[in-house]
Amino acid sequence: MCNSSLDHWTTCTVGEAHVDDLDRRVLELFAEQPRLGVLEASRRLGVARGTVQARLDRLAARGVVTGWGPDLSPEALGWPVTAFLTLEIRQDFSPDGGAHDVVGEHLAGIPQVLEVHTTTGSGDLLARVVARSNADLQHVIDRALAHPAILRSSTTIALATPVPHRVLPLARLAAGRPSG
Repeated sequence: MCNSSLDHWTTCTVGEAHVDDLDRRVLELFAEQPRLGVLEASRRLGVARGTVQARLDRLAARGVVTGWGPDLSPEALGWPVTAFLTLEIRQDFSPDGGAHDVVGEHLAGIPQVLEVHTTTGSGDLLARVVARSNADLQHVIDRALAHPAILRSSTTIALATPVPHRVLPLARLAAGRPSG
């Protein structure tokens, strides 16, 4: 839910999430320059060092900030092929109904599987995978499909990534700012 002033949105709250304009500015600054120190950030933002640190701590405690590690490029590491596997799984595979979890654990053991999502639609799981080549992709697919709970799959190879993974526009939106 967003609270508005006369001419623009000021803050939005969804559940426990609350991001105001200073939070947005802190998030933008550290997203653009993750190695920036808190003292320098406070200078650039025009607020006290303790304010920046408190905002970062609060955002991390609420799960808005989920990590401080470097963003890695699979392509630069030698895996230039990105593909998406749509997997249909046997719902009766696990007696407790946890077939998604069982297959997820299997896929988590494959380093080239970068993420897996439970989905609606024609498949049950969507996995983003990387490979060194199309031939290597076939090996990754074969390894993924080795689990007996997987009934069938389809693969889509990404040709380009015109919009890479991003979250910062959501912080801008949550703070009532345009995402541009």
